[in-house]
Amino acid sequence: MNSNTKSHNRSILTYATAMWLACAFAAFDAHAGDDVRFETVKFADLNVGTPAGAEALYARIHAAAWHVCQQPGGELPAATICMRRSESNAVGKVNAPLLTAFYQKKTGSKPQTIVASR
Repeated sequence: MNSNTKSHNRSILTYATAMWLACAFAAFDAHAGDDVRFETVKFADLNVGTPAGAEALYARIHAAAWHVCQQPGGELPAATICMRRSESNAVGKVNAPLLTAFYQKKTGSKPQTIVASR
């Protein structure tokens, strides 16, 4: 194995570890004004640098948003809005180019951007 391959593999592992640590969970708002509900979405086992990995992560985010946003006897429009906002926030937090591209293709909208401030 040459040094370029070792360095490339180390970069992927570092990126995956950093992403996992930064986004070990994605918080999902259930409804404004209610207690914040969330579900952990782990993806250390996925390579979000591949189309298949990005699609698998989106499926996990979508399932978690559905689980958190569905309310027994709740209104469908409110749950749909909650899911869209939750998915957008989670995809924005992960900040992986292929996941963002998949999300945009699937939903037709851009994810929420995360802005850091002091």
